[in-house]
Amino acid sequence: MKDDTIIVCGAGGFVGGNLVRFLEEKEYTRIRAIDVKPQDQWFQISDTADNLVLNLESIDNCRRVVDGARWVFNLAANMGGIGFIEGNKRACMLSVLVNTHLLMASEEAEVERFFFSSSACVYNNEKQKDTSSLALRESDAYPALPQDGYGWEKLFSERLCGHYSSESDLITRVARYHNTFGPFGAFVGGREKAPAAICRKIIEAKINGTSEIEIWGTGEQERSFTYIDDCLEGTYQIIQHPDLDFPVNLGSSERVSINTLVDMVEEIAGIKMTRRYLLDAPIGVKGRNSDNSLIKQHLDWEPSIPLAHGLEKTYEWIYNCIKRTS
Repeated sequence: MKDDTIIVCGAGGFVGGNLVRFLEEKEYTRIRAIDVKPQDQWFQISDTADNLVLNLESIDNCRRVVDGARWVFNLAANMGGIGFIEGNKRACMLSVLVNTHLLMASEEAEVERFFFSSSACVYNNEKQKDTSSLALRESDAYPALPQDGYGWEKLFSERLCGHYSSESDLITRVARYHNTFGPFGAFVGGREKAPAAICRKIIEAKINGTSEIEIWGTGEQERSFTYIDDCLEGTYQIIQHPDLDFPVNLGSSERVSINTLVDMVEEIAGIKMTRRYLLDAPIGVKGRNSDNSLIKQHLDWEPSIPLAHGLEKTYEWIYNCIKRTS
């Protein structure tokens, strides 16, 4: 299989770019990397992959992309942090065109396996209303009340993948990513997630000699954050699994508050910040983390890289990026 053609959609993004690198390190030699963004906006570009700039909302482009492929990874989506998701519901939902057309094209091309990156945003909001909310099991997506826009698109696309698995020869696999972070991702511009945003704010304060940081909400809202290396390993195991034909959580179970996340980055930076809380800023749900019972049962594995380790790597990468441009 090392010579089979593998497709990575969304390869100019954070997880997609890291996935191309991961597969190359696994010695896959025929990787086709696709993103809608111009290549000078990709977070990473492989020297050996077949890099294409295409809009996968078009079924004709999807047919071109999957031709001759054995595996397709769909990580292409219009998404970002909570601020972007709350303000761009229409754009987030239009990602349904990408997944729908990729599935149609993959069946036509007799692709063997298709991976869809879903999200913890599919979970019922009623189960995430306070910081004492229990860890989310896969069954907690129903009755359906996901994040408006982005979450609804992911939930619909999950179901479509399931129907393709049951009604065609295309094998689909779905992972629900929980707040993936790490190097080679957005840390400015509005699409960044909390770990990257906090690292960037503290780095800028340290460089500029200031000591104030803005925090959205009270900082008491809780999340679990999954380091990119765990996300990649889990994705690779899930697409190969013989019978994991249902959505599965792919996230850390190490749950922290945003205030604790700031504490951890302050310790890495060796600085203490004055915190200014923006109580009218979007914060999403109040409590969310991953119940990993199902992935442990089927893979005998779960994400295990400590948050502190991932933050150190992420801080170092963002710091170097900022210093190069300052």
